[in-house]
Amino acid sequence: MSDKIPVKNIPVPPKPKTVELYASRKKIYVKEITGFFQKIRSVSLWMLMIMYFATCWIQFDGIQIVLFDLPARKFHLFGTTFWPQDFVLLSWLLIICAFGLFFITTMFGRVWCGYTCPQTAWTFIFMWIEERVEGSRNQRMKLDKAENTPNKLGKKLLKHALWIFVAFATGLTFVGYFYPIRELVPDLLSFSIEDGWAYFWIGFFTVATYANAGWMREQVCLYMCPYARFQSVMFDKDTLVVSYDPARGEPRGSRKKNSNPADKNLGDCVDCGMCVQVCPTGIDIRDGLQYECIGCALCIDACDQIMEKMNYPKGLISYTTEVNLEGKKSKLLRPKAVGYFAMIIIMISAVIYSISNRVPLKLDALRDRGSLYQTNAVGFIENGYTLKIVNMVDNQREFVISTEGLEGAKISTRTVVKIGSGEVASIPTVVEIDPGKLDATNVELRFIVTATDDSTVSDSAESRFLGPPTYRR
Repeated sequence: MSDKIPVKNIPVPPKPKTVELYASRKKIYVKEITGFFQKIRSVSLWMLMIMYFATCWIQFDGIQIVLFDLPARKFHLFGTTFWPQDFVLLSWLLIICAFGLFFITTMFGRVWCGYTCPQTAWTFIFMWIEERVEGSRNQRMKLDKAENTPNKLGKKLLKHALWIFVAFATGLTFVGYFYPIRELVPDLLSFSIEDGWAYFWIGFFTVATYANAGWMREQVCLYMCPYARFQSVMFDKDTLVVSYDPARGEPRGSRKKNSNPADKNLGDCVDCGMCVQVCPTGIDIRDGLQYECIGCALCIDACDQIMEKMNYPKGLISYTTEVNLEGKKSKLLRPKAVGYFAMIIIMISAVIYSISNRVPLKLDALRDRGSLYQTNAVGFIENGYTLKIVNMVDNQREFVISTEGLEGAKISTRTVVKIGSGEVASIPTVVEIDPGKLDATNVELRFIVTATDDSTVSDSAESRFLGPPTYRR
């Protein structure tokens, strides 16, 4: 008897499967849908677009209400001018926005992405144009599969022409927040823009908008946006997200209208695929929570319409929480959400306090490094300084320079100066004192600069007055 095992009885291992980490894009044909959440989304996105394109045209006292004047190093925001010295306020505002996003995400999931994100807003506009030019979802699919006829080419050219027009308007408006828009448009039409960077950035944002909103679309959300990658850090079981209720919907399957799903051992999901057809990122919400979901709730509107037609209760897909799906009650107040909200309140209070107490004047006092002190012709002790005075208003202003802290000291140089708008003036200043009134070698000295037309506009800076040791007492 042979001990050899027949070769035919040895199982053949299966071939390893190849998994693509990045699949080439398959065009998503989004079906237009109406409903409660789509109405909210349409209003919010149209309002954001109107605000973006209209705000730069509004002026206050002859100045654009939002203008980042980089050459002049000043920012005009709603009637207030900010300077580089106010950069800390910008940092605080960015921190407030960050904590605001964290708080909203913890409470309501990715509603930012679905209702207010710029990528969502511009993609919404481009898709709206596409639907008006090429027709419904089925019509667009048939058009893409059809041969190149004059009708097809005409629709494609019209669509892309409108896309390019919106993209160009987007780039022009963006530059208009840095280059006064009422000057930019005439200069552009007459080709008299002296700064070549304006042409570059208009072109850059035109191309970027056309590519992102017209061609890449959901690819930006899936592969380029970092928000989707770290949102799970802010999520918890009580976060409100778009979810499918598998306990009610499964097992899914088709059936006739008004039929009882229990008779066929089915759930409420009729497996119509409408939730997939309306999704702008092309996911199936029935597969569970996915980072690709932007929380737009279009699948909720689509599913509710099907449930209404089938005479089933709405809410098979809804805004809910993981805790609610488990049959438990969600908690509104959680430590993470309370912490984010507290930080927002603290930072907003700090910004309001800083702006309300902001003085449009900045003073720095620098001692001359050439010598510690000098004795002038009449025997007085002199110290030299350079005062850096920044006038942070939009007009020339007159200021008075004075000192305090050293009794008997006086300024022997000019004490009244005129400084232009945004100018950083370097004022050489000499302070002298009678040796008999100097009672220490090193004395604290404070410089004060005050506007002559408004005594509340004042700033001070500390320095030191040095004298010879022989005058110490």
